[in-house]
Amino acid sequence: MVNLSYNKNRLLPTAEELPCSDETPVDNQLQNDIPNLLLSLLAFIWMGRDDWYFGVDMGVYYNPDEPAIVPDGFLAIGVKHDTGERGRLSYVLWEEAYIMPILALEVISEKYNGEYEGKLADYQTLGVLYYAIYNPLSGRRGRFKNRERLEVYKLIAGKYELLEPENNRVWLPEIGLALGYEQGEHIAWVREWLYWYDQSGNRYLTAEERARAAAAIAAQERLNAQQERLNAQQERLAKEEAEQKAQRLAERLRSLGINPDEL
Repeated sequence: MVNLSYNKNRLLPTAEELPCSDETPVDNQLQNDIPNLLLSLLAFIWMGRDDWYFGVDMGVYYNPDEPAIVPDGFLAIGVKHDTGERGRLSYVLWEEAYIMPILALEVISEKYNGEYEGKLADYQTLGVLYYAIYNPLSGRRGRFKNRERLEVYKLIAGKYELLEPENNRVWLPEIGLALGYEQGEHIAWVREWLYWYDQSGNRYLTAEERARAAAAIAAQERLNAQQERLNAQQERLAKEEAEQKAQRLAERLRSLGINPDEL
């Protein structure tokens, strides 16, 4: 259980003085790839904004006397995105004007780490507004049998309440985005991924998808230009052929003693 009680008036350690990692490796590839995909999408969606930060497998220090809590991913809004060349070593609450992350994300792996009990209680105590659990093992026999693929909890009156999804996504009004999942391709891997969506349910495209879409548009524009040139050439040839035909007819009439200009 997290402990939020400490003397804020004392000299508090800086990020440089705190361990920047708990040295615990992630349990599987998805625990890195899924949060990093969400990060890359946010970098596009919020291009030009400098009031947010998305951390991946980074320690969140809430108490100088306690170890950091390390979500697979987390989003903070109202903090500087750019903190200099070195970037953040950790997310240290007292260096971030005590702005708590608005969203914490955990990805379930074969090794269960208490995401539905202990971690849920920790994020609830910390006051993280949204807690999302993505479970690629949902439906399996055992503890995950009755779990949904994506569960998003919202802190209401100090307690987490499970939000009802719509078409596999959950709208997060304070963030201005929906979080959801669907089948897709990312880093040459076709599987189910977490994505951001707009309020109408339109999914934001990945960098690879945007590149493919741009390439397809460019290819179509080249085809359109080629077709326009071909059409112009055909019109020119048809006009030349008509002029030549008229000229031959006029010459034939003249050979018969008929002035075509008088017809």
